[in-house]
Amino acid sequence: MKIFTLILSVLAIVLIIFNATKLNFDALFEGESYTATLTIIAALCAIILLQILRISKQIEKLDKKR
Repeated sequence: MKIFTLILSVLAIVLIIFNATKLNFDALFEGESYTATLTIIAALCAIILLQILRISKQIEKLDKKR
């Protein structure tokens, strides 16, 4: 599970970097820049959810040890 979350996190970071190159800061919410903005936000949400999953698995493992 750790490798799975790590791979997905790396893919999300790659998506953020790629879409950051597509941003037009003069018209951030128009055309291709709007799509890039939404994709960056979605990738950030995915990273947060994956971190929550990783932490919950660590807590579950600690709880089983008790």
